[in-house]
Amino acid sequence: MVHAIGEKGNAKMKIQSINVHVLKSDLEVPFAFSQGWVRQRGATLIEVITDKGLTGWGEAFQQGLEAPEIAAVAVKSCFSDMLVGQNPLDTEVLWFQMYNRSRDFGRKGAVMAAISGIDIALWDIAGQFYQQPISQLLGGAFRTKVQPYATGFYRVSGQGEAKRLADEGLMHYENGFRLMKVKLGFGVDDDVAVMKAITSALNNNDVTLMVDTNHAYGRREALLLGQRLADMNLRWYEEPVVPEDIEGYAELRARLPMAIAGGENEHGLYGFNALFAAGGVDVAQPDIGSCGGFTGARHITTLAQAHGIEVNPHVWGSAVAQAASLQWIAALPVTNHSLFARQPILEYDQSSHPFRRELTTTPIELEDGFVSLPKAPGLGITIRSDTLKKYQA
Repeated sequence: MVHAIGEKGNAKMKIQSINVHVLKSDLEVPFAFSQGWVRQRGATLIEVITDKGLTGWGEAFQQGLEAPEIAAVAVKSCFSDMLVGQNPLDTEVLWFQMYNRSRDFGRKGAVMAAISGIDIALWDIAGQFYQQPISQLLGGAFRTKVQPYATGFYRVSGQGEAKRLADEGLMHYENGFRLMKVKLGFGVDDDVAVMKAITSALNNNDVTLMVDTNHAYGRREALLLGQRLADMNLRWYEEPVVPEDIEGYAELRARLPMAIAGGENEHGLYGFNALFAAGGVDVAQPDIGSCGGFTGARHITTLAQAHGIEVNPHVWGSAVAQAASLQWIAALPVTNHSLFARQPILEYDQSSHPFRRELTTTPIELEDGFVSLPKAPGLGITIRSDTLKKYQA
């Protein structure tokens, strides 16, 4: 049933409570990216309950090797009390109230992730209230299906895994992926060997590759790697240097032929403003679970348009983060319009993650090379309570 504003009284709807669910699951086979070993999957899920029976779900991005309890503490200690009793449809108002309250100690990291997760849940409530997908509330969907790319190629022993990673590329191809992102940052020579093995195995079979070093290198090594991969027609080179080195991003962008991408470790309008003003990236990669949620995503998208920068969200986390990212990508305008403009794509991590397959009643599926946008209101997902109980920390 559609709730007319006057009938239901949106000014009368209030946030009744906010619950935080910390989920954990040990991995049978740990894997590594350039910054360390991942031995456990975690998630910080935020449940916002209203007095009108509507419940919204959000997720705070668990960055790098961060424990999920950190963002959970931020939600509980910084924001829960101030939000109870407020109108959940006041998304912009509540966003700035949370940001201003935490400005002196927040702005980045887990505090911004907490704001982001809460904001996602508020937009989920708004979608249910107006009986529309969030993409519609964002202004409408430019696309109703999105091409995903397989993120993977993690290490299980360290260096010297080129053959195994080439076989993984073939597996992703057989599973329908034509876009793949390879995790690098294990030494320039090893990285180059891996990329040569993967490209040789795929044999240029209509596959586009991207690389991500997770800021493993300084400028000199990052430049050297980019030069040695220059003939591989990469869609982008992600996080070549640490996020603090904005000048390094700009230097690499000026000296390398491929697009430079970054932003998963940047936060909010003000952080991205500095990155864009420095000419640091060709492709901005805010994560909806840390950039400010949908409200922050709108700010960043508009700013990127003004700077002529492509936006392609980073996606990491559970099925909640996937669903939120899919809604945002559906509503993303291309930066430089043309008849055959390159469209944003959905990061679809292929490593083991039970909170993606088990958390919702309808996990996203790849069909004919694309993922379809859900038609249900809000995020378009239903959370399984049995999964919450199974993995609750």
